[in-house]
Amino acid sequence: MIEAFPWDTAPKYQLRDRDGIYGTPFVPRVKGMGIDEVPISPRSPWQNPYVERVIGSVRRECLDHVIIFSDRQLRRVLRECFSYYHGSRTHLGLEKDCPVQREKEPPRGGPVRSRPMVGGLHHRYFRQAA
Repeated sequence: MIEAFPWDTAPKYQLRDRDGIYGTPFVPRVKGMGIDEVPISPRSPWQNPYVERVIGSVRRECLDHVIIFSDRQLRRVLRECFSYYHGSRTHLGLEKDCPVQREKEPPRGGPVRSRPMVGGLHHRYFRQAA
């Protein structure tokens, strides 16, 4: 945990499951860093998939395709990935919209163009007015 969050950059909360890997040395270390632990409820495995889904999506859609050389680069890639995830990526649960809703573009709005996002890993498509 100390290597993951150096220089007072630790998050306020940590959501985690009740795996035995988080042994006795882990709990006081996290508390000493000022992080409030929020373990999922006992016998409630349905709570963990939400966190696992987001982590898996970020890994599969962004981090598996990039070689990271520094923490600065990782933060930039993650910032771009989250911007894409919330502002351009469609979600089936939102009826193929994004969390930050976009304006609907009519088919006669002009030719379809694309703008590269996340270093060219993904693209945002839009209609360019003639």
